[in-house]
Amino acid sequence: MSGGRFREPLYRAERPQSPARPHADNPAPRVLAMYRRIWETTMRDLDFVNRALEVDIAGFRRHRGDWVGAVITPWFVNLYVLPGGGELWRDLGSGERVKLPFPIGELEFIADYDPAAEIPAALYCPLLAPVTALKSQDEALRMAMDALETLFTPAAVPPPAEAAAPATPEAAPDAAAPGDPAASSVPSRRAFFRRLAGHRS
Repeated sequence: MSGGRFREPLYRAERPQSPARPHADNPAPRVLAMYRRIWETTMRDLDFVNRALEVDIAGFRRHRGDWVGAVITPWFVNLYVLPGGGELWRDLGSGERVKLPFPIGELEFIADYDPAAEIPAALYCPLLAPVTALKSQDEALRMAMDALETLFTPAAVPPPAEAAAPATPEAAPDAAAPGDPAASSVPSRRAFFRRLAGHRS
């Protein structure tokens, strides 16, 4: 406060004027079409994109009544939650954050709200951006599918003796062995989600 007056923030996220309309059917085709249009019209010539990748969708399934899936583009790989009339969804302004419960643990999602867009409201959790570490579309799709599989796998609590044991290749089944074709600079899926969920291995 200065001079007896409150300072107004320079930017306030636009809040939805009404609850988001639930997607009765799987929204994957609409999401795919929207990001393909964005790729063709606004992103293709930017220098930070990975031209080995293309826009694709991994999954989209119902969870607790809403839609959860992963989106691959040449500039990011994200998890998404879209409204389906369930209990996960939150109507928030763009940039607002919320923690949502999944079997792996709570993950923080960021709201994206644009009433003029094909998909006007979404919640996303960044997995990887930029995506220059990914060498192929197959690798990007495998990462996204692994992320979804891990998201819906309950986090195991190791017994005390196992928790105290030092990490070894044999004790880390999610890590790719040296020379394995699946090995990459992308972190192992469980370690990655532990970090996202606020856990420490």
